[in-house]
Amino acid sequence: MLSYRHGYHAGNFADILKHTVLVHMLEYMTQKDKPLRIIDTHAGAGVYKLSGPQAQKNREFDTGIGPLWTSSEKPAALARLLELVHTLNERGPLQIYPGSPLIAQTLMRPIDRLFLHELHPSDYQFLRDAMRSDKRVKVLDEDGFASLQALLPPLERRALVLIDPSYEIKSDYHQLVKQVINAHKRFAVGSFAIWYPVVNRARIDEMELALKKSGIKNIQLMEFGIAPDSLEHGMTSSGMIVINPPWTLWGAMEETLPWLVDNLSEPGQGFYRLEQLVAEK
Repeated sequence: MLSYRHGYHAGNFADILKHTVLVHMLEYMTQKDKPLRIIDTHAGAGVYKLSGPQAQKNREFDTGIGPLWTSSEKPAALARLLELVHTLNERGPLQIYPGSPLIAQTLMRPIDRLFLHELHPSDYQFLRDAMRSDKRVKVLDEDGFASLQALLPPLERRALVLIDPSYEIKSDYHQLVKQVINAHKRFAVGSFAIWYPVVNRARIDEMELALKKSGIKNIQLMEFGIAPDSLEHGMTSSGMIVINPPWTLWGAMEETLPWLVDNLSEPGQGFYRLEQLVAEK
């Protein structure tokens, strides 16, 4: 249950999509002059050294942040992520890649609050160190699914919830839908960003169908794959399902997803999906 370490996958193609969406949502939601509660249910270590043994084992960043690092022409949403990563590397060579906690910490304001959950003991300690005792941030060695309900509705009356479990446990798919439905009942105007991997398409189809039948409105899906679905080669694509997305996100993804297919996949292998799963009204 505690075997998953995101350091082996840091900066891969799935991170690029997830973090492009996260950056866009954070920048949109922090424009309003009101505080925001940010909740990350499965935070990881916070920041990753791409020269370290975990990242170097499979070098998954070679199909993600690596080829994008020196690319000159990029869609605006992707350019914002790359600008942030360049800043964190002090405008030097690519050495570190931020996890979602560091991205959120970088983009949040003094009035915002960030709640991070991580159960793996080593990653929990790395995460605490990465946050550097930031008083705006609370790092919890708790199950993010179990703690989510207690954090909603937020005192700030605005919330962005990022949910990206490892899905190493099969029950995560059903648990995620259950927790999202319950969380939405507690705070229906919150924005929920759900990351998923495509290893077994049937499980994603079931999750999509369950969300469609949930009664929740305004759900968008954006997916990027570097290869066709397969049961033999691990994760071939990943996606984000966003409840109550910023109105600007659809247009940003219309521009970003085809670009990612053209630049991060072999010719004829990549694909993308952009769908309104449930209408706003």
